[in-house]
Amino acid sequence: MSLATAERAAICDTFDTLGPDRATLCAGWNTADLLAHLLVRERQPAAAAGIVIGPLAGVTEHAMRGYATTPWADRVQLLRAGPPLWSPFRVPAFDRIGNGGELFVHHEDARRGEPGWAPRPPDAGERVVAKQADQSVTITGEPGELVLHGFGRDAVRVEIEGDPADVAALGSVSRGV
Repeated sequence: MSLATAERAAICDTFDTLGPDRATLCAGWNTADLLAHLLVRERQPAAAAGIVIGPLAGVTEHAMRGYATTPWADRVQLLRAGPPLWSPFRVPAFDRIGNGGELFVHHEDARRGEPGWAPRPPDAGERVVAKQADQSVTITGEPGELVLHGFGRDAVRVEIEGDPADVAALGSVSRGV
């Protein structure tokens, strides 16, 4: 089972539990907005262009609003069913590459949107040095926590160590996509 397949099932289960009105880590979005984003991204490739092309954001937002009248359980089932035939994500390699990380990060956005969250149980891993330099900051955490940190999420459990000026410089850098 690929990460995309596992995360698709898990986020759908989480959506079923949370419902449409819960907070997420995505600023200004609740779970209904987050699910609409995922549906447009996967089911409406032309409308999804606004996710990465600013001038087309209105097209994406309009498409997202189009799901508002669909019952919540039906919206969740659309995502659970996977990409439709016309979606590039229907190709298994594109689904694995394009959806594994996306669904993992957004699943955590939904899980961690309100106080009281806890990381999922981690797999044991080894230490990896991404880049060694004269001025280094060490970020330590479980792989999923590091991914979320790299995607700009602050609701993570990582330890950041280094010269205070270097740590502050890292904190001022924009993270995420």
